[in-house]
Amino acid sequence: MRWLYRYPINFWRRLGPGLITGAADDDPSGIATYSQVGAQFGYGIGWTMLFSFPLMVAIQEISARIGRTTAYGLAGNLRLYYPHHVLRAMVALLLIANTINLGADLGAMGAALELVTGGNAKIWAVMFGLACVVAQVLFDYRRYITILKWTTLSLFAYVGVVLIVQLPWERVATGLFIPHIQINAGYLAAIVAVFGTTISPYLFFWQSTQEAEDVIANPAAQPLLVAPEQAQSELRRIRFDTLVGMGFSNLIGLFIILTAAATLNANGVTDIQTSAQAAEALRPIAGPLAFTVFALGIIGTGLLAVPILAASSAYAVGEALEWHIGLGRRPREAKAFYATLVSATLIGLLINFTSIDPIKALFWAAILNGIIAVPMMFVMMHMASARRIMGDYVIPLPLKLLGWLSTLVMTAVVAGMFATMI
Repeated sequence: MRWLYRYPINFWRRLGPGLITGAADDDPSGIATYSQVGAQFGYGIGWTMLFSFPLMVAIQEISARIGRTTAYGLAGNLRLYYPHHVLRAMVALLLIANTINLGADLGAMGAALELVTGGNAKIWAVMFGLACVVAQVLFDYRRYITILKWTTLSLFAYVGVVLIVQLPWERVATGLFIPHIQINAGYLAAIVAVFGTTISPYLFFWQSTQEAEDVIANPAAQPLLVAPEQAQSELRRIRFDTLVGMGFSNLIGLFIILTAAATLNANGVTDIQTSAQAAEALRPIAGPLAFTVFALGIIGTGLLAVPILAASSAYAVGEALEWHIGLGRRPREAKAFYATLVSATLIGLLINFTSIDPIKALFWAAILNGIIAVPMMFVMMHMASARRIMGDYVIPLPLKLLGWLSTLVMTAVVAGMFATMI
């Protein structure tokens, strides 16, 4: 009977970059986006989470394979194999999107805590930003990654909210399996925002660099290019980790959409601008318990996503400029890397003290991520299919087809949004 308790432990140990990446996808920006589309379009938008799941799995598995095979993240491989203007463009786009996301997420976390406990949202945002920086700089890498894994459990708050509210399951199933697509700018902007939240550039960079970082941090691990005997087990682990992580991410995203549809949309509340506003709107409709659980979930997911946004920026810049990089290094061993990480967080934090509205930036950050994802996905697909980069571990045909489908879907949705806006 020992397997009864050994299996859950082994299951948990097999999860890593994929689980953390998937959970970070449901950041406050994502919560705002899912709440907005659920409030505006109701259950009829649920199909997006089912449709985006295999596309999300494919593109994240490809990014992980690149990191594990070469021991370099995306920026490192861009530096080694692509023209410098491509590298500079990709890193610059990532930094723009991440900075807006960081500011919006920290602002949303501060607003959520203000709703629950009172105080000043901006002061809370500063405290959250400093806490994330201190944890990344001072904590041991292995301990820090373990903390991030446990933080993913905060997403179960949204499972709890769904259990509190009443759902018409027949309408839920219809919205999930029978798409009701509208051809107008508002609907297509919502689709771009959903896809930009589920398929985000910083997630590509984070998962690839974490696979590369694990190779460096683990003495027994080597790049697959020089240790082909590790390939079968490692590629199987990556697929399992990514499937679980992205499945978890999209399931939670669906729960947030359903919560907004059942409470806000059903009661005529269709204009939700922020994740905190969504939590506040739940209070009179679903009760104080649902409101509190929803608000605390925003804080928990923010504590997971903010460090990943900052770290993915630092990894990208560090690999592009050939710095010593990695959360596994001590700060004195990678001064420029940690300085970039801290700077990214502080610049994002400063957005909350400018005339820019960081709350409205949440939805537009998701749209920006969707737009920026398109060129990055084209480059990734070329990279993962190139033998000069991947050797014998170029992505197999089924994964390549799914990856290109994901890329073309993102391209079509973004193009459709611009066409309807014009």
